[in-house]
Amino acid sequence: MSEIVSIGESAGRRREVLRLLRASPDPMSILAIADELGVHPNTVRFHLDVLVGDGQVEQVAPGRRGPGRPALMFQAVRQMDRGGTRHYRMLAEILSTALAAERNSGDKALAAGRAWGLRMESPSDGDTGAEESIDRLVEMLDELGFAPERRAGNGEQQIGLRHCPFLELAETRTAVVCPIHLGLMQGAMETWGAAVTVDRLEAFVEPDLCVAHLRAGGAAEGITR
Repeated sequence: MSEIVSIGESAGRRREVLRLLRASPDPMSILAIADELGVHPNTVRFHLDVLVGDGQVEQVAPGRRGPGRPALMFQAVRQMDRGGTRHYRMLAEILSTALAAERNSGDKALAAGRAWGLRMESPSDGDTGAEESIDRLVEMLDELGFAPERRAGNGEQQIGLRHCPFLELAETRTAVVCPIHLGLMQGAMETWGAAVTVDRLEAFVEPDLCVAHLRAGGAAEGITR
């Protein structure tokens, strides 16, 4: 319990140092900070080391010139706290809800995913063959967290997706999230000049599986469930 309190007190003291530097119009020395907060200079020095390491405080050149060793001066970096809480899921829910309320939301979601897929890096040697493109797509999906696996069924090539990085949204906003995934795959294949495309995405064919259906060129169908 004492260790938890100590950690909490330490974080609180560090916030005090940061607030003081943010409120000061000029850089401050370690001694000036210590006097203002009523703590030992070594305590201030410890917290400054952490804050500098986190990019929230920076050391600046001393203002005065004269005999003796000048004091180290510090000032707050003027930016938002990058160590704060993030709520990306909330943002995703807000955007997906707004998109779902639009007319032709599925088409717009597909276009959005495709636009992102078109930003994927093209192979240095130009167009790629079907097998190489599929391998490249599987690699991309693996990096994005879809846990892909190559499959075959009914005479066609498929990619099974065993994990959805947006699962909770996909379960409630399938008509928006899944077209984004399909568009992402289609845009990437187009960027790579692939001889094969992702024809359609079959969502949740099993509780732990979605299936992307591949075929050579041509127009794609869309999402099925």
